[in-house]
Amino acid sequence: MNEPFLRDLSPQVLGVLVRRGGDFAAAEDAVQEALVEAVRRWPDAMPDDPKGWLVTVAWRKLIDARRSESSRQQRELRVHGEPSPGQTEQADDTLLLLTRCCHPALTPASAVALTLRAVGGLTTAQIARAFLVPEATMAQRISRAKRTVSGERFGQPGDVHAVLRVLYLVFNEGFTGEVDLAEEAIRLTRQLAATTDDPEVSGLLALMLLHHARRAARRTPRGDLVPLAEQDRGLWDTVMIAEGVERLQRALSRDRLGEYQAQAAIAALHCDARTTAETDWAQVLEWYDELARLSDSPVMALNRAVAVGEVDGPLAGLRALDAVDPGIPRRDAVAAYLHEKAGNRADAARLYAAAALAADNAAERTHLTKQAARLNRG
Repeated sequence: MNEPFLRDLSPQVLGVLVRRGGDFAAAEDAVQEALVEAVRRWPDAMPDDPKGWLVTVAWRKLIDARRSESSRQQRELRVHGEPSPGQTEQADDTLLLLTRCCHPALTPASAVALTLRAVGGLTTAQIARAFLVPEATMAQRISRAKRTVSGERFGQPGDVHAVLRVLYLVFNEGFTGEVDLAEEAIRLTRQLAATTDDPEVSGLLALMLLHHARRAARRTPRGDLVPLAEQDRGLWDTVMIAEGVERLQRALSRDRLGEYQAQAAIAALHCDARTTAETDWAQVLEWYDELARLSDSPVMALNRAVAVGEVDGPLAGLRALDAVDPGIPRRDAVAAYLHEKAGNRADAARLYAAAALAADNAAERTHLTKQAARLNRG
């Protein structure tokens, strides 16, 4: 049995059932039961329309479950019959399903987990390993999320920007288990881009591609972090960069600028430079100024201070940094970098050490500690 094939079909079938009025949790249970049937039957004879077969079987199981609980239910499903075998709706339900999984009533962590389970087709165990939590903990999180969104009818997609936030959270988790969450986020964003012409969807996909293209150069074979200035740019994926730039240009041509498009434009400028010194920092700063008009994110302000330091000098960068909340992660690391550029080695060493103590992962902590040690030795 082709597991990736079933994994791709699963969210499509779930989307059909939910759009027809099925309770979210019950619909997912029905889809899982239909998949079990498929695993048992398909090795002998694959149906001509696998999706239609799954919809038919899953819908019947949903109806059966609904009838068995009718004494405890006060409403009926919004359909009056079963679909004919082999026939499914032609409408793409990806956006509909994604917006349900990213319902505003859910916490970001719950939305991420439910998205990976219902739309990504990952098992609970895979998601748990990706987030380094016990499977029972993740199962409870997903169950609570399904209960939260169950019982709410929805016939139209919700806020696509809520979906983008969740997909970017998934992307930033990177590779922490057997599932590469960055690649999974790209896969899901591609699906979303096929359902909507919103330029911010293309902007997010471009941003993901441009960041992911540099992945092979970000760590040494031992796992140590390699800063952008020291990366071997020959390891960057030029095909992925080209696709990211093309998608970004198409999005920008729509003249509806958003945060993800602006971030992608900055990433594209970094990818375009052969060395850090050749980076068009003035244009990077212009894009950060655009981004500042779109978002008051402290992370954006932190990164903008670096760009100011490259364009107007490190002291100007430090003045820009004064406006950033001292409690923002990596603020001390940026201050250390700017102080070193300004020749204040003692202050830079102290700040690198402080940043190392506050780092939330071992690789970053090791890198910052080495920077402090380098300056102290000097």
